[in-house]
Amino acid sequence: MIVNKVDQKIKTSIDDTIKYQILTYCFFNDIQVSKSDLECLAELAKNNNIGITAFCDLITDKKIFKSAQSARNAITKAEKKKLLIKNGKPGKNKKTISISSDLNIQTSGIVFLDFKILGSEPQEPQTI
Repeated sequence: MIVNKVDQKIKTSIDDTIKYQILTYCFFNDIQVSKSDLECLAELAKNNNIGITAFCDLITDKKIFKSAQSARNAITKAEKKKLLIKNGKPGKNKKTISISSDLNIQTSGIVFLDFKILGSEPQEPQTI
């Protein structure tokens, strides 16, 4: 069997590295995200375990969404897709949100991503 190997090296910003990790997770788990959703998740990854109100204000100030309500809608949508988790007791106003640990997003220091992906005949993605 012939294996075609692609070896590509890219140096990029930590922001782009975070977005790449999120997109890769979403791609292999068949989760659709919009550009705004991606920007929102990247900000959440950088500001993990932040109060919902503070986070909505942050991403509204950064013009990712036009209103705090749009930000809250995006948070709810991401929670349903299991991309983030809400922490705190139900019914309490002091809830925080954080990126789901399933994504395994690296956000600080020098991040070296070493993905090895073997493409073969069509089949379900699986961990090797």
